[in-house]
Amino acid sequence: MNRLFGAKNTAPKPTLNSAISNVDTRIESMDVKLAKLNAELTTYQTRLSKMRDGPGKSALKQKALKILQQRKMYESQRDQLQQQSWNMEQAGMMQDNLKNTMTTVDAMKTTTKELRKQYGKVNIDKIDQLQDEMADLMDMGNDIQDAISRSYDVPEDVDEAELDAELEALGDEVAFEGVGQEAEGLPGFLMDEAHPPTFIDEPPEASKVKEAAG
Repeated sequence: MNRLFGAKNTAPKPTLNSAISNVDTRIESMDVKLAKLNAELTTYQTRLSKMRDGPGKSALKQKALKILQQRKMYESQRDQLQQQSWNMEQAGMMQDNLKNTMTTVDAMKTTTKELRKQYGKVNIDKIDQLQDEMADLMDMGNDIQDAISRSYDVPEDVDEAELDAELEALGDEVAFEGVGQEAEGLPGFLMDEAHPPTFIDEPPEASKVKEAAG
């Protein structure tokens, strides 16, 4: 049966990277051969420049022409291989870009599904209600602050000129009391202490005060 239909090929299929690597290896081999041919051509040119015309020079010239033909053939093959390698590299870049694009698309699909799930759980009406309640609470807080900071001691319609006049009169009164106290030689808060207490019926006699002091 294998002879009629052939055996199934189980070898792994070549990848694009492996194909590019193989072509690059062949290009390097071509470069080695071309370097060798160029060296031979240089030698022949040097010898031909020193030889006189004759059968020997003609024979050497024919060898140089064959080497030149081989070099052109290898150069043509190398150019073809370089073009193949470049085409495959472009295909590889397109493949990588396509993979990246598919990865991006899959990520966007997953993100879209998650966003739909999350937004599906959000109730816009409840959010609006919450905002209204928050605004009401803010207004209530402002009213409370205004009520706490209200002034009870000084009425709002107090005349500042009248307050200034009273303050000036109070200053004059304090100054006048200070002058009387300085004349007596005692501070105001000690004036009452200079007199005997009111609960003593009779003041002490001077002789007894001296004896107590002695």
